Amino acid sequence: MSGVLDHGDVLVHHPYDSFEASFERFIAEAAEDPDVAAIKLTLYRPGGPSRIGELLRRAAAAGKDVSVFVELKARFDEQLNIGWAQSLEAAGIHVVTGLATLKTHAKIALVIRRAGGGGRTRRYAHIGSGNYNAETARAYSDLGLLTADAAIGDDLHRLFNELTGSSRPPQAQFRRLLVAPTDMLDRFLALIAREADHAHAGRGGRIRAKLNGLADVTVIRALYRAAQAGAIVDLIVRGICMLRPGVPGLSERIRVVSVLGRFLEHGRIYHFANGGEPEYYIGSADWRPRNLRRRVEVITPVRDPSAMARLDRLLEDELADPAAWTLASDGSYSRQLP
Repeated sequence: MSGVLDHGDVLVHHPYDSFEASFERFIAEAAEDPDVAAIKLTLYRPGGPSRIGELLRRAAAAGKDVSVFVELKARFDEQLNIGWAQSLEAAGIHVVTGLATLKTHAKIALVIRRAGGGGRTRRYAHIGSGNYNAETARAYSDLGLLTADAAIGDDLHRLFNELTGSSRPPQAQFRRLLVAPTDMLDRFLALIAREADHAHAGRGGRIRAKLNGLADVTVIRALYRAAQAGAIVDLIVRGICMLRPGVPGLSERIRVVSVLGRFLEHGRIYHFANGGEPEYYIGSADWRPRNLRRRVEVITPVRDPSAMARLDRLLEDELADPAAWTLASDGSYSRQLP
């Protein structure tokens, strides 16, 4: 897997892309590779016994530095996660079991591998929207980015150092990643405001987002302002949505649909047209107060051209889905079947 990532990023879309052949393979190869020095990852809802746990124990037994952040406050999974923490600690793994005031909901993994002589290392990362759980990866639609991008690796290394070495919320500065509650909200607001500026200057202005819920008042107001400036806003919101589209003088340029189908739509994608230089982001956070203000979350940019094209197709396909539910300005949903 490291050889593949040395030549470019890999975007995975579960369950259409196999979880076992992508993320599990990433961890399995790291566990077996004698040049891998360390593996770090977060576990939010890992479920029952799984191959991930076996691979982490194998890596620790081989002398690798393995650190796992297990969130004990994952609702309904508290007992399972306590069991995970105890079994991993018994295998000699460094386990951290949560920050005092925040849930850690980020889905992140980092592999540190020796690269040649002189003590040089190379970092390989995974940032996703789904839990590291093979069972839910078959029923939930999720996205993940596997990358050897040095700036992303540096950011994740800095974040893991804070998560495993301090009980406070992350305080570091991040070059590439959007991290909540550190700077994610401010950076999303800046991206939305930039689209409003592009629209006001006659350079178009378009925002597309796919997420589980939209309930943060500050973000909603920013989207209204962007729409009033002339930006087109297309949203795919599976669950709760406190924004009202199509309100005269407020949100005529905003459309909201909900796609419900065979799989639970759990992925998050954020697209900003940026005057012809589009930017795409994926990760664990919705635009809800709990994600932006009360949890540790990570959103990563996606810069690989083929990955960006795949995200674009996914957004366009779901926005054009004739079986999608459309949200009206009065809060009701309607559906026009094919």
